[in-house]
Amino acid sequence: MLEPLPRSAPAAVPGPHPLPALEARRLTVTAGPRTILRGVDLRLAPREIHAVLGPSGSGKSTLLRCLNRLVELTPGLRVSGDVLLGGRSVFARGTDADDLRARVGLLFQRPVVFPGSIAANVLFGLRHTGRLRRREAAERLERALREAALWDEVADRLDQPAARLSVGQQQRLALARALAVEPEVLLLDEPTSALDPRSTAAIEETILSLRARHAVLLVTHRPEQARRLADRVSRLRLRDGAGELEENG
Repeated sequence: MLEPLPRSAPAAVPGPHPLPALEARRLTVTAGPRTILRGVDLRLAPREIHAVLGPSGSGKSTLLRCLNRLVELTPGLRVSGDVLLGGRSVFARGTDADDLRARVGLLFQRPVVFPGSIAANVLFGLRHTGRLRRREAAERLERALREAALWDEVADRLDQPAARLSVGQQQRLALARALAVEPEVLLLDEPTSALDPRSTAAIEETILSLRARHAVLLVTHRPEQARRLADRVSRLRLRDGAGELEENG
């Protein structure tokens, strides 16, 4: 007896492409007659770690500062093209720069620690943007420090000066401050370049854990770090003195 032929599955209907968490379109930065970045196109998907490699002077840090408009604080730079956050231009009229920088957090090469306690450092952004409710402060503080893998090391000294922490701990503290405002995107500008191997390993482990809740754009000069951490890798190459982005895959 012949077995009945299996019923073929219906053809899959392609769904809409998910909206990028962050997107740069033909982004160009000039300083007078000099072009720093030229025609950069970049798409960062939700819950993705995307690494950008490139030599010194290729505009990696400038690219990050364009994405949350920190570039506007550098006199003499002109930006053209567009950056979209959740499909909306970050340059749209009425965009609040402080709110944008809370949604697109930036971690610098060297840790930025403010005078004051560990707790005050973590909660600084929340207070600055008016998002901190007193009854939520303890919860938000602990959550951010746990996400930055620092809670167990500082839980019993939250009122002590942040400057007493090691450099590696200070970098995770700066990360906790960025995470406290619950950003959609995290920009990491060579976050381990000033750290020893042990602290670097701790930061890398933390970066991998961030993928569960955030889109992460990582600038690094270390190809091996990009291979360890990133879902996709792009490279900024210098052409005629300007950085141009090429996606490797």
